[in-house]
Amino acid sequence: MSKELLKVEHLKQYFPVSAGFGKVMPLKAVDDVSFSIGEGETLGLVGESGCGKTTVGRTLLQLYTPTAGRITFDGDVLFDSGEEYDGDGKLILDAHGKPVQGKKVHVNMLPYRKKMQMVFQDPYSSLDPRMTIEDIIGEPLDVHHLYSNKKERREKILELMELVGLNSEHATRYAHEFSGGQRQRIGIARALAVDPKFIVCDEPVSALDVSIQAQVINMFEELQEKLGVAYLFIAHDLLVVHHISKRIAVMYLGRLVEIADADELNENPMHPYTQSLLSAVPVPDPRKARERQRIVLTGDVPSPLKMPTGCPFRTRCRYATEQCAEQCPQLTDRGHGHHVACWNK
Repeated sequence: MSKELLKVEHLKQYFPVSAGFGKVMPLKAVDDVSFSIGEGETLGLVGESGCGKTTVGRTLLQLYTPTAGRITFDGDVLFDSGEEYDGDGKLILDAHGKPVQGKKVHVNMLPYRKKMQMVFQDPYSSLDPRMTIEDIIGEPLDVHHLYSNKKERREKILELMELVGLNSEHATRYAHEFSGGQRQRIGIARALAVDPKFIVCDEPVSALDVSIQAQVINMFEELQEKLGVAYLFIAHDLLVVHHISKRIAVMYLGRLVEIADADELNENPMHPYTQSLLSAVPVPDPRKARERQRIVLTGDVPSPLKMPTGCPFRTRCRYATEQCAEQCPQLTDRGHGHHVACWNK
């Protein structure tokens, strides 16, 4: 087990939404999420659209200020709302029913931007169309003063371009002159410019052609071997996530429902939602595909503004019981680091 680099405890991200007549309701985009990532490790984060995957990534980097929870990076506490929890992960309340408050921490993130970076989903909107590729990649070097003269700046930029498979003559061109795959390489080079320890990869291949996806995924793996960088790899495609990740976390309606080793999760999914997701993954063998049983979920995804009581998945679960409606299950270890949030599995 590698040394722990990032630890997230009881992370919450609520957004205020107007409900009319001056009322404001909290939209629970991320609700009580906990996980850790080791040095040089890749944790895959999967789930359907709107479940809160991207919000988790942006909140870790504090592009959104967290509502509650605790974020620790490389031994330093970056954010702590001060709420305290017991050994079972339940919030400790005082005599008046309010959360017991400890010491609050919220540090200036600028020094940590060199250690924590992000590769955005859309390579067409994440690059400034008025800047040359040299200036896009060089901007982090300018912000953090990572060169002593223009010659050194130019050399660093060309090294980064070579690292991600771009030619030096591309430096004076603009983003619109490149394909989607090349633009994503530019975004990756920009993220690597400050030599980070951790990168949030927010669906970095979802906007690319299938033929290009494999090239970019392989490049991420090669960069990890060379630089030892850790990834939070957010994606929809379970085959892609299984290929690149050491562990996989499954998210549903703002909460984590299962975390396990990538091979273990694919061979032995325990949560009903994970089972349904894996049953929908295409199989290249026609015979096996015909023998497979597709698990189709019934009902619609509940609104995060009107969350069901208890387990958020119970309204679509074929195993739901009265206990599921009364209490929300916490992630519990079922052996070999396989954590599941389910009363019936």
